[in-house]
Amino acid sequence: MKVRLTLFVLLCSVILLSAVSDQPAKADKVIGTYYVYKHETKSESRVQIYKNANGTYEGKIVWLKNPTYADGTPKMDKNNPDPKLRTVKTIGLVLVKGFKYDAKADEWIDGKIYDPDEGKTYSCKLKFETDTKLRVRGYIGVPALGKTMIWEKKS
Repeated sequence: MKVRLTLFVLLCSVILLSAVSDQPAKADKVIGTYYVYKHETKSESRVQIYKNANGTYEGKIVWLKNPTYADGTPKMDKNNPDPKLRTVKTIGLVLVKGFKYDAKADEWIDGKIYDPDEGKTYSCKLKFETDTKLRVRGYIGVPALGKTMIWEKKS
């Protein structure tokens, strides 16, 4: 009886430890580069999501199909509500930030997404639909009052 109890406790400990040690791997699944197509503007970009030193996830624009204006100058964050930030180049601009992994829901929550076309920031959450399709839900107040984009993971 003691041997069975010991084996049971040992087995439970192994299962618990493997579940706990798997958390960072699941949380880091969001790390990578995503192809983004915005239907409203027909714009194409790539956003790289990475983990910050503080443990939250953020992402920046690393590629634009059309990185310059007609005159050849680099695209800037010209619609930013802060006039001092309107000269920041679009490539390198941080679009998503502050995300934390929620293991229970298997999604990234409490983040923000910035739309440089509008110069507005929204609450946001991220969740994989498939291994390569990330559902990006931007919203005001509650997720039901928002819009979803699908980002395709490329690496």
